[in-house]
Amino acid sequence: MVNLSFTLDRRDVVARLLRDRGEALVVTGLGSPSYDVNAAGDHKGNFYLWGAMGAAALVGMGLAKAQPERTVLAITGDGEALMGLGGLATIAVAKPANLVVIVLDNGHFGETGMQQSHTGFGLDLAAVGKAVGFAETGVVTDDAGVEALAAALHARATGPRLYVVRVRAENVARSLPPRDAVWGKNRLRAHLGFGVS
Repeated sequence: MVNLSFTLDRRDVVARLLRDRGEALVVTGLGSPSYDVNAAGDHKGNFYLWGAMGAAALVGMGLAKAQPERTVLAITGDGEALMGLGGLATIAVAKPANLVVIVLDNGHFGETGMQQSHTGFGLDLAAVGKAVGFAETGVVTDDAGVEALAAALHARATGPRLYVVRVRAENVARSLPPRDAVWGKNRLRAHLGFGVS
């Protein structure tokens, strides 16, 4: 059993990471990451995923490839990242230098009852990212690490980056963004200057 005494507050972490987002686009993982990003303030550059477990990082990759001049943040949870492990290898091969995958890791499957997740039993997602070829990986466990990550989000790299942020395992009040997928797609397209269909 792994020590799961993580202390960072997920809502505070996300708010700090998005505080100076500039023109960054944000893709959110299913459930709590979507609630966290919405709680930090809805934005036309946010794309909330619903019913797409395991896809946040891959959607982020597609958006990063299509918008190479913008930073793209894929903010997801450990459960969702675990479901998309194969996608991490695909991202590493594609090498989008403007993509940052942020995993809010509480060591539990928060959406299904707080069962302990693989990371709770010791699986290291940052090490997985490094092994498949991410340009940079890291684990953030304290306030200083959050501030350093926030300051580095818009820096260019030679490839995608993956950071695991250890947050407290708790169920916080939901902050539900709109759940209409067509509306979300159209809003993001309009924000990027494309026609809406």
